[in-house]
Amino acid sequence: MVRHRGDIWSSIAVLRLSIDTSVVGVCGKVLKYLQTSSRCFSGTACVKKINMEKEETEESPRSLLGEMEEQVKEEQAGGSSSSTEPARGEEVVKKRGSSTQDSRRSSSSRSSRKSFRLDHRLEEDVTKSKRDKHGRFVNPWPTWNAPTLYNVLKWQFTEKDHSKVPSSKEVLDRELPVQEPYFIQNPQLAGKTGAGMRATWLGHATVLVEMDDLTFLTDPVFSQRASPLHFMGPKRFRGPPCSVAQLPKIDAVVISHTHYDHLDSGSVASLNERFGSELRWFVPQGLMDWMQKCGCENVIELDWWEENCVPGHDEVTFVLTPAQHWCKRTPTDDNRVLWGSWSVLGPGNRFFFAGDTGYCSAFEQIGKRFGPFDLAAIPIGAYEPRWFMKAQHVDPEEAVRIHIDVQAKCSLGIHWGTFALAYEFYLDPPVKLKEAMDRYGLNQDKFFVLKHGESKDLNVEEDAFE
Repeated sequence: MVRHRGDIWSSIAVLRLSIDTSVVGVCGKVLKYLQTSSRCFSGTACVKKINMEKEETEESPRSLLGEMEEQVKEEQAGGSSSSTEPARGEEVVKKRGSSTQDSRRSSSSRSSRKSFRLDHRLEEDVTKSKRDKHGRFVNPWPTWNAPTLYNVLKWQFTEKDHSKVPSSKEVLDRELPVQEPYFIQNPQLAGKTGAGMRATWLGHATVLVEMDDLTFLTDPVFSQRASPLHFMGPKRFRGPPCSVAQLPKIDAVVISHTHYDHLDSGSVASLNERFGSELRWFVPQGLMDWMQKCGCENVIELDWWEENCVPGHDEVTFVLTPAQHWCKRTPTDDNRVLWGSWSVLGPGNRFFFAGDTGYCSAFEQIGKRFGPFDLAAIPIGAYEPRWFMKAQHVDPEEAVRIHIDVQAKCSLGIHWGTFALAYEFYLDPPVKLKEAMDRYGLNQDKFFVLKHGESKDLNVEEDAFE
């Protein structure tokens, strides 16, 4: 029987299983406006889009780049507000009504911005998100080739699968051990990183990151299958090292795109049930309705280069940055939702999450604007055959190029060793990664892999554990 793959599950399901799931409907409840004293909207209302406004102007939204330029100029001229931080100005919340698509605005209270200071690198042009005439998002780079139905069938029926994942648990335990994360036996250590940061790989693209007094997850998937069905579809050959119930307190979650191996409804529901409205979700544009249907209330939906923060942690900024990929969960929702990477920028540490991506020029732009990053999480698996996967999944050598482009001091290899989504040998990604680092003349310790459940401390001082 042909093995089904995560990223193109819906396309194959249409042909072979006749699965037809309905598009998520618009939430019918009117959300309450909540006044806050923070730019992060500490209430539980869903936020569709954040437009930052100039303090002197009530209805003139501007881009993040222009705003930060003016902020730097104001600081240099001594024109900041009476607080010790430059004035952020009023924020505008766009909110859905119950029976109309019209958005209504409500200004929040004045707030200050305590985040990182950006420099004039931001004056350079950036690649903005684009849509086609049908309103679907598109990749704006010449390196993109959309996966066609013909190529999907050609890949599935003519290419040889070299993944060779063993069925023996004993062999898998030896080759890809799953260890218990540190926070299960020592929960008191969670979040204590001092001036440094810590990353724990929980399998595939799920990473728990602790930095600058904030703990967040990337693309959380704790289910056994990356599929709309519980009984078929890509199944984990390495289970999650912990459950949602065993996680430490999570402040935020970032989602890169909608494919089932990155956006899992069961995991979203479990996280929402445990943490409720205190958990902030950062998602790409177009995903708000789906998140609302899952019951999530504290949601920030962003376009490329837009930014926001977690209530009470406005010194750490989350920016949705570009990636070269695509979105699909049903037979008809192709690219209705944007995809992207995430740049998390704090006063002491910077983290980059590449999500799922092919190689493109966007990463050099990200590095120029936000680099250097203390740590980047970059995919290294699901890349064979190259003629089919190249545009949507980087191979280890291209992962090293991203590492260089974003100016990462260290990088963690993700998106491998969990689901068999492509045809390379299941243990090849870290081997090919080492070979690529050698070719580029780079220290192999600067781009590493972890065991499932293993953590890596970066610049964490000993007194952080006292």
